[in-house]
Amino acid sequence: MYKRTRFYDFTYYNFIGSWAWILHRLAGLALIFYLCLHIWVINSLTHGEAAFNNVMAFLNGVPFKLLETGLWGVILFHAFNGVRIVIIDFFKGSLVHKKLFIVLIAVAFILWALGSYLILQHVQWRAG
Repeated sequence: MYKRTRFYDFTYYNFIGSWAWILHRLAGLALIFYLCLHIWVINSLTHGEAAFNNVMAFLNGVPFKLLETGLWGVILFHAFNGVRIVIIDFFKGSLVHKKLFIVLIAVAFILWALGSYLILQHVQWRAG
């Protein structure tokens, strides 16, 4: 018998594949937002060297370096999940898609930690 569910019933989303799909879409939207921001920063070159240097000085602050580590994580997640999707679609990866997700995200996390260390290594933390 068909069981009627409410629109806020999240039991469907208790699966790795569902969360991977949702997070992949959100990561794509975040990357589109970053691309627009990147184009805006590059556009500041049309206003002269001084304007570009002001924007770059603002973007080299600590909060933006922390956001850069988040961007690095979003890029890695989106890329590795995209590889997982290709493997599932073309190489019969649907038989092991949960294990594949966990392994690829673990690799992405290790790369994120290493990349974040390199990004934050150049931050000049101010005391007090």
